[in-house]
Amino acid sequence: MDFLLFLIIIVFLVAIQMATPFLVKRNIVFGVFIPDEYDRDAKLISYKKIYAWLILIFGLIGVAIYLVLVPNGDSVHSNLLLLPLVIQFSLIFVSIALYFYFHAKTIQCKKQMGWGENLKQLKVTDLSVRSKDEMLPWYLYLLPMVVTIGIIGYSILKYRLLPEQIPTHWGPNGKPDAFTGKNPFSAISLPLIMLTMQVMFLSINEMTKRSGIKLSATRTEASRIRQLTLRKYSSWFMFLTNILITLLFSFLQLQMIHPNLADGTLLMAIPLIFVFVILISSVLFALKVGTAGEKTDIKSGDGISDFDEDRYWKGGLIYFNKNDPSIFIEKRFGIGWTLNFANPIGYIILFGPLAIILFISFSVS
Repeated sequence: MDFLLFLIIIVFLVAIQMATPFLVKRNIVFGVFIPDEYDRDAKLISYKKIYAWLILIFGLIGVAIYLVLVPNGDSVHSNLLLLPLVIQFSLIFVSIALYFYFHAKTIQCKKQMGWGENLKQLKVTDLSVRSKDEMLPWYLYLLPMVVTIGIIGYSILKYRLLPEQIPTHWGPNGKPDAFTGKNPFSAISLPLIMLTMQVMFLSINEMTKRSGIKLSATRTEASRIRQLTLRKYSSWFMFLTNILITLLFSFLQLQMIHPNLADGTLLMAIPLIFVFVILISSVLFALKVGTAGEKTDIKSGDGISDFDEDRYWKGGLIYFNKNDPSIFIEKRFGIGWTLNFANPIGYIILFGPLAIILFISFSVS
């Protein structure tokens, strides 16, 4: 089962990396803003294709190594447990290296060709677009928290039924492989981590909802559709992830209290189902956002361009703009959101919960 799980993750990683250059906004090429009249330049298209082909080649090599070194299709031997992680991180490293290479090539091409130098840059504001925002309301994110609080209360009531060794880590087969001594804190450490994550999801959803909606001056309607689609489905995707994590962690906590809650087959199937649903949802989310507004392509006029914000993007990945009150902003490479690193509130929302989770994890280890 773990063999299949690792293989699915590797294949997904390759596929999503290959598709990324073609799913971002049309006028953003490897993190560089390109005026609309030049975003279909043959050289830029070739950069995207070469990137995708190189990712595919390295991905096939990684899959081949995995299949050769792990010939047993049933499980991954203990001495090869690090192999899938090595392959995954290697693919991520290769994709990052290729990204920065083509990022530099795109900047060089933009400068040499003088794209956008004679165009008037405009910003577009549409106050009415807020009324069409379909992000989920904050109170829906309270539902998983209620479940978690209930799990904490139930664990306290059934404290005597908990094992003397509390699991702190579970392997791909759904079975615990690391333990700590039983005490009142370790007994509820898992739902506490779950509750912290739920607070983080709620905070991200609310701060994303308050972030600015940036429209294109040359493709106003298309950008409006994309922005609303991104906001709607990212909200749903976070909520789905929140629900799945709640179900998984709740099951693991209840399994500690009632060891006969599920048989071995179900324990092995749950991690696979969890990962499969998350990966499929990620693909659907990326495709839905990446293709939103592409059929709408009405130019508002000649001689104008969107506002060039390249100076605010470090390497096309890190956004740092003190003049933008938004905490989260759409990524330039990838589908979803990234922090405005000039806004300190974002650090608190993301790194505060992570610090709490690390504190809980190290306290019970």
